[in-house]
Amino acid sequence: MTLTVSTKGQMVIPTKIRKKYNIHPQTKVELIDKGNEIVIIPLPKDPFRDARGILKGVSTQDLLKFRQQEKRIEQQKYKKYGISA
Repeated sequence: MTLTVSTKGQMVIPTKIRKKYNIHPQTKVELIDKGNEIVIIPLPKDPFRDARGILKGVSTQDLLKFRQQEKRIEQQKYKKYGISA
């Protein structure tokens, strides 16, 4: 799909795309520069409500194990560069 940027730097997102991604007037979007491409991500109006349930099936123990693994990796990086954590 090809879009044209106006002299004011604006572009129109086609209706089909707006409907598919639930983009309405006043919807905030984030532009991410990936070096050779730009990604447009619609942001939810209420991120806390939209995040509800994303960790369904993940226990506190799972999260603690994951954090311990991350901490070990961080400590190895510090050790590699002679930095004390």
